[in-house]
Amino acid sequence: MPSRTTSSPRVAVLADSDTRWKWGALTAHRIQPDIRLDGYLLRGRATPTVRQLDEVGARADALREIRGVDFVRSIDRTRYDVVVLACVGGAVQAMLHGLAHAWSTGAAAGGRRPVVVTGYVGVVYEKLADGLLLRHGADVVLANSRHDADRFRAVYRGVGADGDSVVECALPFLGGAPYQGGNDPCTVVFAAQPSVPESRADRMYLLRRAVEHARKHPDREVLIKLRSKPGEHTTHIEELPYQKLATKIPGGLPANCRAVYGNMGEVLDRTDLLVTVSSTAALESLHRGIPTAVLTDLGVRETLGNHHFLGSGCLASWDELDAGHRPDPDPDWLARQGVAAEGDYERAFDAARDRVTALREAPALPPLTPYYTPRTAPGYLPGILARHGLDPKGEPLPGHADAPEETGGLRRIARETVREAARGAYRHGVQRVAPAIRRWGQL
Repeated sequence: MPSRTTSSPRVAVLADSDTRWKWGALTAHRIQPDIRLDGYLLRGRATPTVRQLDEVGARADALREIRGVDFVRSIDRTRYDVVVLACVGGAVQAMLHGLAHAWSTGAAAGGRRPVVVTGYVGVVYEKLADGLLLRHGADVVLANSRHDADRFRAVYRGVGADGDSVVECALPFLGGAPYQGGNDPCTVVFAAQPSVPESRADRMYLLRRAVEHARKHPDREVLIKLRSKPGEHTTHIEELPYQKLATKIPGGLPANCRAVYGNMGEVLDRTDLLVTVSSTAALESLHRGIPTAVLTDLGVRETLGNHHFLGSGCLASWDELDAGHRPDPDPDWLARQGVAAEGDYERAFDAARDRVTALREAPALPPLTPYYTPRTAPGYLPGILARHGLDPKGEPLPGHADAPEETGGLRRIARETVREAARGAYRHGVQRVAPAIRRWGQL
């Protein structure tokens, strides 16, 4: 058998949404070049559609949808060199426990095992401790900036957990051509977010202001960059899609204002001003040197995530933008956030690459040891594991292990049809029924 350290590394990426797939796949290529990449899409609410996968543009040598328990059973100690867990924190924790159990028992026990890597898809502005402790136990926890690395280590130290797994890098999808200015027409892009802000009134306000900006500046093109089509899900649930809200705008959208989909990098190629509440797109834009505004119209609040941009120099209101203001970002803030464009980015992944390579070349790695165990979190961990078909020891629950991993022919088609129908019913409940119940409760 070829040496694992001399042949092209084989990497598995498990992702549970379109944006996390993009982060996981691109991260895999950043930290281990010249790889064979197998993609696994965790079956659930936000499993990406074919259209979403095409839009994010991250490719794999093989790609399949899978249950968590089947992923755990598929990843034996010898199949992969690196496993990237690009999932929400609870799923990461479940996979860590499941893999730890699988790799310590059975015929595959002993010897080398894959290096396990995890991290965050973007700005970490909420549930810092919760999300980090759910990711503890991976060999490498990637921090997208110096700012995040300092915070991550402080959280781990605060509970007495090992913080050596934290490695500073950067967001893997930054890049693109530096902004040169002078697009004709001048293009303003409002980067919408699925769940920020949440209320109909706030979302209608932001849409109306984008439309008013287009009407005040007929020589500009105003693009409303959308993440998903109605019925699709991303990392966050979108109960009030801007596409539907746009039908309520009196007179409709002006000729120089329209909604667009597509890869964010391609949209930024034609952007002269990026406007958002707190989207990670702001970091992509700042990295290129594109004028970037983080809106203060709805306040600077933790629930909006725009508090993350305090000190950035990018906070601004639609009134200021209407009057011609262009924010001037603070260089020190940019450097701490890992988005400085002056040549440092290409070296941002050196430390992560070196760490993963060193772990791969080690004679053996210790067992995965998450901070959460049945002893440290007996009232929390079992529920997290059960949601992914695992018991408190990381073993498949009865009924999950016996279910077939794959079915063939017409049975597979029927299963896919039923699952799509169930997803449609779920989405209808999220987007229609739940908001109505909340409104009734406020009467």
